[in-house]
Amino acid sequence: MLIPISVALIYNEHQFILPFVYSTIISVLIGLPLYKLFKDKGELSLKSAMVFATTIWIIGCALAALPYYLSGQLPYLDGYFEAMSGFTTTGFTMYSNLDIVPYTMQFWRAFTQWLGGIGIIVLALTILISPSVNIMRMYAAEGRDERILPSIRHTSKIILYIYALYTVISIALFLLAGMPVFDSVFYAFSALSTGGFALKNVSIFYYHSFWIELAAMIIMIIGATNFALHYTVLKGNWREYFRDIETKVAYPILIVGTFLVAMFLYNNSTYGHDLLISLRYSVFQVVSALTTTGLQTATGDEITYKWTGLGIFVLTILMIIGAGACSTGGGIKWLRIGILIKGMWWEVKSILAPKSAVIPKKIHHVRDLKINSSILKLTGLFVFTYLFVYIISVFIVLFYYPNVAQTLFEVASALSNVGLGSGLITSTSPVIIKIVFIIDFWVGRLEIWPVLLLIAITTNAIRK
Repeated sequence: MLIPISVALIYNEHQFILPFVYSTIISVLIGLPLYKLFKDKGELSLKSAMVFATTIWIIGCALAALPYYLSGQLPYLDGYFEAMSGFTTTGFTMYSNLDIVPYTMQFWRAFTQWLGGIGIIVLALTILISPSVNIMRMYAAEGRDERILPSIRHTSKIILYIYALYTVISIALFLLAGMPVFDSVFYAFSALSTGGFALKNVSIFYYHSFWIELAAMIIMIIGATNFALHYTVLKGNWREYFRDIETKVAYPILIVGTFLVAMFLYNNSTYGHDLLISLRYSVFQVVSALTTTGLQTATGDEITYKWTGLGIFVLTILMIIGAGACSTGGGIKWLRIGILIKGMWWEVKSILAPKSAVIPKKIHHVRDLKINSSILKLTGLFVFTYLFVYIISVFIVLFYYPNVAQTLFEVASALSNVGLGSGLITSTSPVIIKIVFIIDFWVGRLEIWPVLLLIAITTNAIRK
């Protein structure tokens, strides 16, 4: 919280220094008693680790909302919405006019997304003094289940190093594409974290630059790619990238999605009867949706009124599919989609094959992995639960907003931590809608199970 003060000094926005100082003091005053109270270094159960993970995101966002509130920029609920949207790398905003938001607050918005992209727990694990079993369980509790190295602590450090390296590369790419320095830092944080916060109301379209759009798409894809796969490629084994099941899932979906949306825009003459312009709009929004980033070159009004039909439907599906596992992205994830597609194929083969035939069930994800019925069951349960939460959220939002296509689009964007907006959620939205979206951000980022566990424990405690 002290870091944005340097931005306030650089841009002579001294009115924001005290709000960040006060926010820091409040955080310390809350944090120290908790640290003293829970100094026990005994082993955590997986259940306790999950409760810890879900709770720390709630508290972290409550504290991150303070600068918005204390500076008078946003009411506290809107500030909490902004903080949760930032930390979960979603990208929806409560600012009614981004064009006039001060540099200091813009930096805080982008910085929360950068921190959220690496993950609050992963960031803490690089410095946390705790038994290794606790570290392992907390790592898993934040929705991560892949290791780069046998040690979770070392895995967390490598993720942080890779993330820092790509941050520097992302800033350089935007600078080379012609962005100003502050904008380059902001969008490097926003795009690499697959967050989607924007400096301007029209997002990336503000620059009217093909090269900036190209740089953004490259960075979004990097952010949506599995950190374990990045590590393998950076070690020199680049062929693994093309062998991995997530790559084989992501790129066909990206190509087909881009083609379908481009043809839709072209046939409807949305941007004039120009195939190249239609393709340019299509590929950017498709990459942004599939990587769950949320940067856009099409405005909310355009998506609502000009993309309605196949365009908005494809983007909704892509957002639900989501990004790579163990990446900065959200959604169901490419790995789960790959496992389910393989599972359907294995089932068809088992029906057609003789009873004595043994169907090999394995995928290549960084290394060869055997897939048993338990993994298939858990994958199917996750997808079912994800869609169930999605449908419930849609029902609630439809009580207030009658446009079905727009509601399906925005709820998918919220639950998958995307932030692509059609203009439905704003600072004037009903409180219940803001709360539903905040919960969707939270549930989507933690991949459902830890949140459901916390709800079940709370419910049982109330009953008793």
